[in-house]
Amino acid sequence: MDGLSSWTIIPAAFALDMLLGDPRRFPHPVRWMGWAIGAAEPRFRRLVSHPAAAGVLFAAALVVGAWALTALLVDAMREVRPALGAGIETLLVYYCLSVRSLDDAAREIFDLLTGDRVDAGRSKLALIVGRDVERYETGDIARATVETVAENFVDGVLSPLLAAAVGGAPLAIAFKMASTLDSMVGYKNERYLLFGRASARLDDLFNLLPARLSVPIIALAAQILSRTGRRAFRTAWQEGGQHTSPNAGLPEAAFAGALGLRLNGPNTYGGILVKKPYIGVRFGDTVPGDIRRACDLMVLASVLSLLVATAIAVWL
Repeated sequence: MDGLSSWTIIPAAFALDMLLGDPRRFPHPVRWMGWAIGAAEPRFRRLVSHPAAAGVLFAAALVVGAWALTALLVDAMREVRPALGAGIETLLVYYCLSVRSLDDAAREIFDLLTGDRVDAGRSKLALIVGRDVERYETGDIARATVETVAENFVDGVLSPLLAAAVGGAPLAIAFKMASTLDSMVGYKNERYLLFGRASARLDDLFNLLPARLSVPIIALAAQILSRTGRRAFRTAWQEGGQHTSPNAGLPEAAFAGALGLRLNGPNTYGGILVKKPYIGVRFGDTVPGDIRRACDLMVLASVLSLLVATAIAVWL
């Protein structure tokens, strides 16, 4: 065989992610996406006077452009040699996954908290969340870390795997562009309330089905690990809608039920208090040891997601 078949690209990319994580010295498409977003924003604001309309064109151009460039690159490499095209596609899908980096970041915070280095843990947390964490103590840091692991299981694992299964590297890269757009301009502040609305909605659309599929996957992983699958599913069903995001509440509620933790609640973003309801209201507070349990749950759920995505790719 000259190259990997389409369905074997997904396990190969997953294996690369588990082996290498996110090497800082490697060139990374997400960094290029960030540069493209920063460079394109002022141009689209000048092109269209109404910020909401400008934001629609901005998001559409970048997502479609990312898909088209990736498709052209993969096709061109396959024309040169099938193995080269398959290798490029595997590498691009790998860049869309973040199982290892998410696990490493969370476990590093766990190590800092258990080593009584709360200030360092707070600083590390600030790198992976968008909320204000200056006043967070040990329990707050642990809770925010578990929430990040839960929410990013969809964004960083399940959604890109499913995108790759359905549309290969081009769709996975398009998803990653939408996710990066949301993280950079999807804020509800004065600057981005209108301009960033389309980017935020597009990211919600990409994650709509994966977020719902995440519930049975997380529940199955919880059942295997701790026999709490039924509780995870029930908590997601009952409380998953109690979130400002149409998608993030579902995996967070599933994690809350699986781990027996109270998550979410009021948080401050850029000095503005956002009164989010609690999820898992009948459960207890988070302690540092729960970070490791959340990581174990996320990694097993990721492996199950890999199986689902591979099966879809084979079927298609």
